[in-house]
Amino acid sequence: MKITILPGDGIGPEVTNEAITVLTEVASAFAIDIETQEHLIGGIAIREKGSPFPEETRNACVASDAVFLGAVGTPEYDHLPPEQRPEAGLLQLRKALGGFANLRPSKAIPALIDSSPLRSEIFAGTDLLIVRELLGGLYFGEPRGFEEGRSAGYNTMRYSVEEVERVARVAFDSARGRSKKVTSVDKANVLETSQVWRETVTRVAGEYPDVQLEHLFVDACAMHLVTAPTQFDVILTENLFGDILSDEAAVLTGSLGMLASATIGSEIGLFEPVHGSAPQIAGQNLANPLGTIASAAMLLRYSAKNQAAALAIEDAIESVLEEGYRTADLASEGTEKLVSTSEMGRLVRERAVANAKGKIASHAA
Repeated sequence: MKITILPGDGIGPEVTNEAITVLTEVASAFAIDIETQEHLIGGIAIREKGSPFPEETRNACVASDAVFLGAVGTPEYDHLPPEQRPEAGLLQLRKALGGFANLRPSKAIPALIDSSPLRSEIFAGTDLLIVRELLGGLYFGEPRGFEEGRSAGYNTMRYSVEEVERVARVAFDSARGRSKKVTSVDKANVLETSQVWRETVTRVAGEYPDVQLEHLFVDACAMHLVTAPTQFDVILTENLFGDILSDEAAVLTGSLGMLASATIGSEIGLFEPVHGSAPQIAGQNLANPLGTIASAAMLLRYSAKNQAAALAIEDAIESVLEEGYRTADLASEGTEKLVSTSEMGRLVRERAVANAKGKIASHAA
């Protein structure tokens, strides 16, 4: 596998280093041959190449089997027009790769149940996956722009039947491997795009008679995520709603540093943690690398097609947390096993490799 690594800005290089080390060693244990190369994106790319998404980075990404991203964003470029800021590189990357379905899992890990802002009896047992359409809707719709003198701004929300069909099938296929329920989220009582969305999802559901489908308005879904999150299995929604709901679901775990994501739908998967670049703690060895390491597990699951390798990493993350190890964002008063970015990476790596060897030995037996 050819993997292009984009460490990016802020804490991106730190957490990416830990994740790639775990990925490399677990892949080796499972005899998955990987070749990595590193390129620039975001603020560091502006600084060194004059563009948030340089042509050489683009060429490397589209020639890869998978792309692994750390984080994008730095306040020193906030004065630039939006199309020139570091974050523009991320949108250009997504468009270049063509992945249209963003997968964001949110799960209640027993060892962290008290870190959630929700009461334990509400959050315990939560295990959901948000499938967000990534290349349509308000973020990419045309026309868009400003009226003369910036007296008004306008954007276009648009979805075609084809765009909805393809992401809906990702959601239903995902549900088949989980608890067989899809909650489609829209605003069909107000928006024409949502009416097309609901009609199309309902029709696609007919191809999956073993999967239950329900529809929710986005405001109702936002409410249920914080009052009864265990009711959800797979949440399917469009770009803007998915952006908001997936961040809401992310903080339920207690820290954005815990959440991974995968963007699929094209031949090249994109894998990245949900958190931002956190420039205020960059370079201090404080950042939580677990969301990034979990993104490496998703790479093994979706691009390498190796479920056992992915589970070796995910089980290692839970084991380390169960043993009481915490990075600063997860620590509470009296935490005895407070560890740094690199220490957490080492702990997970050691357990993941041990898990991998155990799984291989068990399979051989």
